[in-house]
Amino acid sequence: MILKAVTSSKLVLFAVGAGEGSHFGPPSSHLVSFRRRFTGNTGAVVVCATKGASSSGNRTITGVVFEPFEEVKKELELVPNGSQVSLARHKYVDESEAVVNEQINVEYNVSYVYHAMFAYFDRDNVALRGLAKFFKESSDEEREHAEKLMKYQNKRGGRVKLQPIVMPLSEFDHEEKGDALHAMELALSLEKLVNEKLLHLHSVASKNNDVQLADFVETEYLGEQIYTLLLNCYINSWKPSKGLLNMSLSSEELGKDMVYGTLIRCFSTREELHEHDGSDASP
Repeated sequence: MILKAVTSSKLVLFAVGAGEGSHFGPPSSHLVSFRRRFTGNTGAVVVCATKGASSSGNRTITGVVFEPFEEVKKELELVPNGSQVSLARHKYVDESEAVVNEQINVEYNVSYVYHAMFAYFDRDNVALRGLAKFFKESSDEEREHAEKLMKYQNKRGGRVKLQPIVMPLSEFDHEEKGDALHAMELALSLEKLVNEKLLHLHSVASKNNDVQLADFVETEYLGEQIYTLLLNCYINSWKPSKGLLNMSLSSEELGKDMVYGTLIRCFSTREELHEHDGSDASP
C-alpha cells in the first residue's frame, strides 16, 4: 500500500493491488506519491517522492546525499589510458615524485660512504673491528631507507629513477684527529645532511598538501634521525681533551666495550641508557 499526501495536509491511502483501487478515487494532480525503490542486487531501499500527475513533468526527489556512480564520473575521466601510466596515482604531484627520487639518491650515497668506512676500519693494519661493525650496520640501514623510499614511490604511482652515486674516499686517516675521530665527525655531518634533505622532502609534501607523504616521512624517517645525536656523544668522548684521540681498538669485543662506555657517558644514569635501547636495566 502506498501512502499519498494532499496539499491540505490530509493523508489518503491509495491501495495498489487487485480489487483495491475501486475503493479510492484517482489520485489528484496535487498529490505527492511516496514509493520504495529497490536498487541493485543488494536490496537497498531508497525512499523517493514524485510530485504531479504528468509523468513527463515529474521530478523525483530522492533525498540521497551521496550518489557514487555520479561522483565517480569525475575520477573516471582522470584514469589514464596508456599502459605505462600507473592507475594507483592519486594527488601525487611531479614535484613530490622528483624529490623522493632525490632522497633515494641521498640515502644510497650515504650508504656508499659508510661502506667505504667499514672497509677501511676492517683492514688488518687498522683493525678497529667495533667501528667496522658500526659502519657496516649504518651502511645497511641507509640502503634499507633507500629501498623503502623506492617501494613507497611505486605505491603512489611514481617512477623510480636512480641517479649516479659519487665514489667515496677510501682513506680516513687524519694527522691531527686520527682516523676514528675523523670518521665519526664525517658520519655526524652526513647524518645532519640526511636530516636536512628529509626536512626538505617533508616541506615539499606539506606545500602540495600531500598528507600521506608527510606522514610517511615523519613516521619512518624524521623520528629516527633524532638518534643520530648519539654520534655527538662518540665525538665528545674521543676529543683530545678526553685523552682518547686515535684510540686503537684491537678487537671487536673491545670495540663493543668502547661503544657501551661512550653511551654511558652520554646518559646520566644506566636507566636512561637502557630506556633508550629498550634492554633490561639490570646489570
